Parts: sequence; structure tokens; C-alpha cells
Amino acid sequence: SQYSAVDTNPLSVYIMQPIWNKIIKIVPLWIAPNLLTFSGFVMILVNYFLISFYDWDYTASGTSPGLVPTWVWLFSAFTTFCAYALDSIDGKHARRTQSSTPLGELFDHGLDSWATSIFVLSFFSVCSRDNGKTGVSVYTMYIYLSIVLFNFMCSHWEKYNTGVLFLPWGYDISQVVLIAAYLLTGALGVEVWQKPFLFGYYITDALVILLIGFSLFLSFPQTLYNIHRAHLKKTLKNESLYEGLLPLVSPLLLFVLLTVWVVLSPSNILAKQPRLFLWMVGVAFSNIICKVIICQMSSTRPERFHWFLFPLALVVYAAISGLLGWTEEAVLAVLTALVTAAHVHFGVCVGRQLSKHLNIYIFSLKKRVQE
Repeated sequence: SQYSAVDTNPLSVYIMQPIWNKIIKIVPLWIAPNLLTFSGFVMILVNYFLISFYDWDYTASGTSPGLVPTWVWLFSAFTTFCAYALDSIDGKHARRTQSSTPLGELFDHGLDSWATSIFVLSFFSVCSRDNGKTGVSVYTMYIYLSIVLFNFMCSHWEKYNTGVLFLPWGYDISQVVLIAAYLLTGALGVEVWQKPFLFGYYITDALVILLIGFSLFLSFPQTLYNIHRAHLKKTLKNESLYEGLLPLVSPLLLFVLLTVWVVLSPSNILAKQPRLFLWMVGVAFSNIICKVIICQMSSTRPERFHWFLFPLALVVYAAISGLLGWTEEAVLAVLTALVTAAHVHFGVCVGRQLSKHLNIYIFSLKKRVQE
């Protein structure tokens, strides 16, 4: 299917697009667009692992400010900007080199679905965990991450039904806010997040309120409105309600299972291993959304239940019934490793199949020789 996306965000249209149009001129024409996409993703990963090294349990900023060196926050601002730039120019570069392919679209959106959670998990290190005085609780982190992923899911669910990707306004705003937050932290130290900023509220409170407001009152209603409009115009891809709602079944079940585990865990797993747990949430979500993106691109039906849900349901049942006992953390670590390996394996296989099918290389503009 022909790729179509609509971007109406003034920040993007009037400020960022002119910047990207300047940057794109520097990119040599022999570079494959997927290489830009992948480089941006690698930068996000490097940044995430760097922050994890200094702040594994999200307490560094709250307990002893200065545990994370200033250069790390400045590096975060730099990598976030680069990733944002690369993600914004890869499509332009593909059109410039006349190498737009379904593989590129899947590669871009598939990596975005994973990067979305990693951005959020890196940012949590800035505001730190609740230590009684400042910071956000691990439950707030979990809800915050879920809302961001819900937003991402909505825009692709909408595309599944309308065939058009309406780029969410939140994306550009969130990237600019992230970069500003890292620069602010680098310049003033993490203390800036720990002093009330207005009427006894902290900056983090304001960001959480903004995020929830954006999602519930802007993104979600807009998604429903766009689907409704397509229905009136008779341009909906799926006429039956069941078909239209099918892609939401697995992500919602995933959320229910994870929430049950968070709330009923005997060892309070989220508080014990927030980084592992939230990483696992992001990866599992990304894999489910990737399958929806593939269905939407190939006009096929998504499966009702994603296979991750079965092992996850078993683990959650074993955990909350007390069967796992003291091994709960170890089981979470194994599950996280398996889910991550499965997701990477899935990405590599799909990439290879598509590159063979379309007769192109993933990271090079040279044509493959027909075998």
C-alpha cells in the first residue's frame, strides 16, 4: 500500500521542518535511508545504557545529586536531538534518493515503537524515584509509560483503520521537551527537579499533567474523530466493528496482565526491579505493535492473541499465587531476556525476508543481484 502521513503540528511545520530541510542537504546521496533510521535508534540505546550504568534503580538523582556526571545529561540532550533529527530526515532522504520501500516504512515505525519506551525510561532518571521528599513513584512511572505507549498504539490503530498515519502532535513536542529537560539538568543539576516550581507543584507534576491532558483530550479524541470521518466518507479499511477493534485486543490484554502483576506481586516486583520490568513492558508492546504495522501495510488480519500473552499469563499467575516465591526477580530477568531476544530475532527475520522479497539491501542502496 502507498504510504501516506499527515502532519499538522505547527511546531513541526513552521520550526522543525525548515531545520530538517537544511540538515538533509549534508547527507551524502549514497547513504541508505535505513542507515539513518538505525543510527538514530543506536544512539537512543547507547544513551539508555549509559544512564542505566550510572543509575540502575532510578535513585541517583534523588538520593545524592551529582551521582550522574553532568556530561551524561549533555550527552543525552545531544543523542536525543540526533535521534530526533535522523528519525525526521530518513523519509525525506528516501524520497530524495528514490528508495522509498515498505521495508523502510516498517523499519522506521518498528524502531519508533521500541524507541518510544526507551525515551521515557531514560527520562525517568532525570526526575528520580520517590524517596519521600521528591521524585515520582514507580507506579507513576508505569502509568506514564503506559499512556505514552497507548498514544503510540492509537496512531497506528488509526492507520490500520483509515490507511493514513496522522502524525501525533505529541511527538515533536515531547522530543523538544526531552532535549530541553536534559539541557536544563546539565546546566542546573538534578536539583532543579526537586524544588517546587509553581504553587508547590514540581516540574515533573506539570509534565505528567501535560502528558495525560495531551493523551486524553487531544490525541485520543482526534484518533476517534479521524476514524469517524473515514467512516462517514466510506473510506474505512474495515467495515465491521470487530475487524476494526481487533488490533487493540492484544495490547489491552498485555496491559491488563502487567497491571495485575504490578498490583498483586508478593515481592512488589515493580519497586524491586523497575528498570527490568519497564524495559520488558516496552519490548513486549513494541513487538505487538510491529505485528499490527505489518498487518496494516499488507492488508492482513492481525492475530487475536499475540503469543507473548501466553508465557506472560503463566508467569503472572505463578508470581501472584506465590508459586515463584523468592525467585520472582530471577524469573522476571529471564522473561525480559527472552522477550528482548525474541523481538530482535523477529526484527532480523522480517528485515531479511522483506529485503529478499523486494530485492534490496537493508543498509545499502545497491540493488541485489537476482539469484
